[in-house]
Amino acid sequence: MTKVYGTGAYDFKRHHVAEYPVGSQHQLSDKPVESKPGSTTLPSSITLSEIQQDRLTQLAMENWSKAGEAAKSKKPFKPELVKEIYETELLVKEGQRKPVPLQRVMILEVSQYLENYLWPNFDPETATFEHVMSMIIMINEKFRENVAAWVCFYDRKDVFQGFLQRVLRLKEGRELSIAEKTNYLVFMINAFQSLEDEVVSETILRLASLPTWHSLSYGRFQMELSLNTDLIKKWKRMLKREAKEVAKRGETFDPVNMPEVKFLRSLIEEFLEILDSKVFPSEQGINGDTNKIGHVGDACILYCERFMEFLIDLLSQLPTRRYLRPLVADVAVVAKCHLSALYRHEKGKLFAQLVDLLQFYEGFEINDHVGTQLTDDEVLQSHYDRLQSFQLFAFKKVSKLRDLALANIGAINKRNDLSKKLSVLSSEELKDLVCHKLKLVSTDDPWSNRDDFLIEVMVSFFEKQQSQKEAINALPLYPNEQIMWDESVVPSINYSGEGCLALPKLNLQFLTLHDYLLRNFNLFRLESTYEIREDIQEAVPHLLAHINNEGEAGFRGWSRMAVPIREFKIAQVKQPNIGEVKPSSVTAEVTFSISSYKAQIRSEWNSLKEHDVLFLLSIRPSFEPLSAEEAAKASVPQRLGLQFVRGCEVIEMRDEEGTLMNDFTGKIKRDEWKPPKGELRTVTVALDTAQYHMDVSNIAEKGEEDVYGTFNILMRRKPKENNFKAILESIRDLMNEYCIVPDWLHNIFLGYGNPSAAQWTNMPDLLKTVDFKDTFLDADHLKESFPDYQVCFTNSDGTENLDPRPPFRITLPKMLKSSTHALPGNKKSAADSKNDVSMADADSEKEKLFVEAYTPPDPGPYPQDQPRLNSVRFTPIQIGAIISGVQPGLTMVVGPPGTGKTDTAVQILNVLYHNCPSQRTLIITHSNQALNDLFEKIMQRDVPARYLLRLGQGEQELATDLDFSRQGRVNAMLVRRLELLSEVERLARSLQLPEDVGYTCETAGYFWLLHVYSRWELFLAACAESENKPSFVKDRFPFKEFFSNTAHPVFTGESFDKDMWAAKGCFSHLKTMFQELEECRAFELLKSTADRANYLMTKQAKIVAMTCTHAALKRKDFLQLGFKYDNLLMEESAQILEIETFIPMLLQRQEDGYARLKRCILIGDHHQLPPVVKNMAFQKYSHMDQSLFTRFVRLGIPYIELNAQGRARPSIAQLYNWRYRDLGDLSYVKEGAIFHRANAGFSYEYQLIDVPDYHGKGESAPSPWFYQNEGEAEYIVSVYIYMRLLGYPANKISILTTYNGQKLLLRDVINRRCVPYDFIGPPNKVTTVDKFQGQQNDFILLSLVRTRFVGHLRDVRRLVVAMSRARLGLYVFCRRSLFEQCYELQPTFQLLLQRPDRLGLNLTEISSYTERHVEDTGPTHLVSSVDEMVTIYQQLYQCTR
Repeated sequence: MTKVYGTGAYDFKRHHVAEYPVGSQHQLSDKPVESKPGSTTLPSSITLSEIQQDRLTQLAMENWSKAGEAAKSKKPFKPELVKEIYETELLVKEGQRKPVPLQRVMILEVSQYLENYLWPNFDPETATFEHVMSMIIMINEKFRENVAAWVCFYDRKDVFQGFLQRVLRLKEGRELSIAEKTNYLVFMINAFQSLEDEVVSETILRLASLPTWHSLSYGRFQMELSLNTDLIKKWKRMLKREAKEVAKRGETFDPVNMPEVKFLRSLIEEFLEILDSKVFPSEQGINGDTNKIGHVGDACILYCERFMEFLIDLLSQLPTRRYLRPLVADVAVVAKCHLSALYRHEKGKLFAQLVDLLQFYEGFEINDHVGTQLTDDEVLQSHYDRLQSFQLFAFKKVSKLRDLALANIGAINKRNDLSKKLSVLSSEELKDLVCHKLKLVSTDDPWSNRDDFLIEVMVSFFEKQQSQKEAINALPLYPNEQIMWDESVVPSINYSGEGCLALPKLNLQFLTLHDYLLRNFNLFRLESTYEIREDIQEAVPHLLAHINNEGEAGFRGWSRMAVPIREFKIAQVKQPNIGEVKPSSVTAEVTFSISSYKAQIRSEWNSLKEHDVLFLLSIRPSFEPLSAEEAAKASVPQRLGLQFVRGCEVIEMRDEEGTLMNDFTGKIKRDEWKPPKGELRTVTVALDTAQYHMDVSNIAEKGEEDVYGTFNILMRRKPKENNFKAILESIRDLMNEYCIVPDWLHNIFLGYGNPSAAQWTNMPDLLKTVDFKDTFLDADHLKESFPDYQVCFTNSDGTENLDPRPPFRITLPKMLKSSTHALPGNKKSAADSKNDVSMADADSEKEKLFVEAYTPPDPGPYPQDQPRLNSVRFTPIQIGAIISGVQPGLTMVVGPPGTGKTDTAVQILNVLYHNCPSQRTLIITHSNQALNDLFEKIMQRDVPARYLLRLGQGEQELATDLDFSRQGRVNAMLVRRLELLSEVERLARSLQLPEDVGYTCETAGYFWLLHVYSRWELFLAACAESENKPSFVKDRFPFKEFFSNTAHPVFTGESFDKDMWAAKGCFSHLKTMFQELEECRAFELLKSTADRANYLMTKQAKIVAMTCTHAALKRKDFLQLGFKYDNLLMEESAQILEIETFIPMLLQRQEDGYARLKRCILIGDHHQLPPVVKNMAFQKYSHMDQSLFTRFVRLGIPYIELNAQGRARPSIAQLYNWRYRDLGDLSYVKEGAIFHRANAGFSYEYQLIDVPDYHGKGESAPSPWFYQNEGEAEYIVSVYIYMRLLGYPANKISILTTYNGQKLLLRDVINRRCVPYDFIGPPNKVTTVDKFQGQQNDFILLSLVRTRFVGHLRDVRRLVVAMSRARLGLYVFCRRSLFEQCYELQPTFQLLLQRPDRLGLNLTEISSYTERHVEDTGPTHLVSSVDEMVTIYQQLYQCTR
């Protein structure tokens, strides 16, 4: 491929999702075509008609397809057909690196071969080998495409257990080909990754349980039992139980031959045999130069890589690790891999990286049996103990090792020293030591005659491992050119899901918090590396580098994000800190010119500020341009002429005269600021010290060239995408702290223990009585919310209340029984199980719930004193979520589209603030938009604005007049202070006292104590004696004059009680006023803006809100300032990366080794789209797009699912509500007039419109992954014009599509056909489904684009988002024949297809208003084509004109 990315007209390379790599046309002849993960796509050369004519499609139609006509007549099941398909279609040629012909498997998958043919006809007794193997391949394909794989087996769980038993015995008496072995292995990998699914876990977990120890060598078995004495009892009990079971069946007890015992051991032995003899079939190179070996078995290499992946997976989760690790050590897998030829061969690079990862997990710092993390000291101590006992042993028993026995520890804990000391032994002595005396390896092991192997085993057992902390601290945080283009770590976009990668995976469980952070650190680092690499590939070609006459690199072009460097010099290298080798800091100065830029781009370069990350590149183009042939072979850096890449961070920037620019530290006062002079800019940057140390050492030791003398390009990135360094630093800091997650969350977080342990009902320190304030609108609302209880209303004194009015205080029972309770994801709602209870219980006594209806004190005589009240009538489930959120512990709320999750969140905050006024709450969301929505609603509740604070960049977009940023809050406090002090002066005047008491907050405080409070106390004492005089209060109230400016007179003088009530209200107004002044006092004392802002954040604000990115960026600052909070509420948490959810839990220092966090409330929806991960490989292989919320749901942690939507017409909601437990509609959607009226001009409120080929073509991809469909684009825009001519407002219509290519095409068509005419104009938005998540509109026109393969809409989460954006009308334009046969999307498309698949219009209506009922279609005209639609709107235009 000669093209350099980032230069073509259609190169939107950053935004696509890989569908498949585009192969050249001639590739189709003999090789099967490459494909990508998660797609159902083949190369551009295959058309839908070819697929329809394909032999497999024909077979499917005859035998198992359920779509269309084919469903009627089906042939009976034939095992021969399965065998024939397997042998002709599913086997690959010997030696290919693919285990299956992907293209054929994908066609079978689309036709639902597994669901409709293999599984319904599976019988564990009679099924053939081919039948089982075909099922294995189809299940693997589902995993590769990231769709639910086990769902179809739920209907016959017992038969599925039989299938798994068949799988375990599949190899008995049969030799599998290497491709079959690989498929078998991939199936086992997938099964072990699905332990949360009970149909799988029962059988699969037994393979890695205690009985596997029957297969350990005797010495290893004794060693393990002596290290874990608790296991001896367990082992004996297990033997008894097994012997009993065998005796029952009347067989002899032979544990070693039980299938579960042998399974893993024989798998490992089979792998070692392939590694040893099959990878390099000829013997020539085992001892010689490995790179000269002739024939290499590619299929065997793939098998070896996947086997490493399998073992890494098993060792990286506790349930499988516990009993498997001794087995891996007993066979010495790692040592054998290290010594294998493949490890050192150039083709074994990925294998070698995987072996190192396996070694890392084998020696992971954890106690396997208790599951606790070992501290660095414990690891060191156990290493010393081990060496010391070996020295003693050597001193007594092995005279030749006297040197080793008497050496100090420092002289023998390094690899080289140890192997040198051991080399004095002869082969026999060495074997005797390792196999008989130390029993590290069994004597039966064929490798035990190799000296290098025995020494390797000894050394890896006794050497000192590098501490994981040290390893992380020595890593540079910025990527360099070597890691950027390493395909096995940062794969290119077209990762097809077939091979494996040297990457950690995020699955359900983690070994320790350290392991959790480490995996996330590595993935996050590599994901950002990938994005930086894309940016470099985009920016550099525009510079048009060439060699000029002096032989230097010159640049003819220009790039917005990259500028040539005029001068680069290292300014300062500081001494290392004690105990470290790298310098403590390295700073450099970079000078560049912005003369060639226009004003807009100049200002972008001028706005570089402290902490921004820049990249220094060294470009050396080749003297002559590469020929097409050379370019095809060259790597990307060679094509770009790129030599080195180093990252750095801005410290400060100066203009040509040396004046500081963009200074945020306060060195330059605001009024002294001047615009920057000249065109040269000098940036002082901090280089990465670890990377600098490595580079300098390489220059000194290896004589390599000085990287720092060669930089000639400075590159910046978009600020929004450039915060990776701060997040990596935060993760690294967390690894260095003894980081503490609250005890109640720790085990659940790692994925162990009882999933409901952190639910509020299992927590200590519950709130016994909760004051719900304005949550309930009236007494009936409260009764509806607790249907399982008999509600008893009382007054404050305990007597019965016959006319209860809110607010209410409820005494909550410890176990709240109700259907609103949180349930684990695999349980159905309690409503289903209720029906099973016999009706006899219905009349029996319901438990009582005591509710106190109290009268709140009068807040004051002015309108602004009245609290703002909630007007939402919460559903019982929402009330359940509010109760759970107010109590300590973990609350998970799933909020389907339109179910009012923001209202629920705001009410939780409101009730929390009133019940725990001293506690502080942190709000985190994914987007600024969501944060602003939440904030706008909090302000309409009774939480004083002075306690709210919004951090980060998005506060400018808040639709309020008040400014909630730090600066805005400080200014508001200062303005408020002046207002209050003038009120104090007015009060002093009204009491005939001198006015200077209102000079400062301090003097006002003394005035309160001396004059105000004392007068109030005297007044109360006088009142106590005169309760029978009705006008007493009116005459004697001391502050009557101050309150003379109220709208109505405060006192009537008719009743003592009424007036006393009002007097208390007036006093409460005064009290609040002086309390606020006390809070303003700090702002009077602190003079600098920064101090005031920090005081506000750490002391004053009760509710602090920010985005997850801001939290990760500023974690260091929060810790320094001593930021504290008790509660964490996270919105959109199913859209936030695991690690970005975790960091906000730890933004405060631990107090005496204990975490302060009391509540964690996660609100999200795992049925909608996950976090965005740009690189497919990290998304598919490492599951990096799994959010913490989704992981918790998979672990079975109970959650509350809101169950009434108030967004869409009930009929539209049915298109997606099948994904939820029992999602119903709010009464307002059922009763509202707007939801009953039809959409004028349309027969139906939702419809699927089948779009045939337009001008002879369906989907097209002008460049890879850039899908467009001209027919759909023209059709949709015509319908949009028709709607505008009828009078639909443009801002009520949005056009959505599933691909970026189509989005740009739609915008083109709109610019051409709509924008020139004012009476049509553009719609509210034209964007992708993914970008529109979280938004809604009345009418949605949706284009699904694809006509060959379903593509990424197969992800049901994307479908749910697409279907749930419309309130009143949804029109889906797509290719019917393609989408109706997709298994995952069936429930939605079956509903859509109950209506005609041609657009139904009502041509009698010519305005946007109609009285027609939504179920009455009226006279329907079915549109036959795009062209007819154009004619219709043209006629309409003539009429309306």
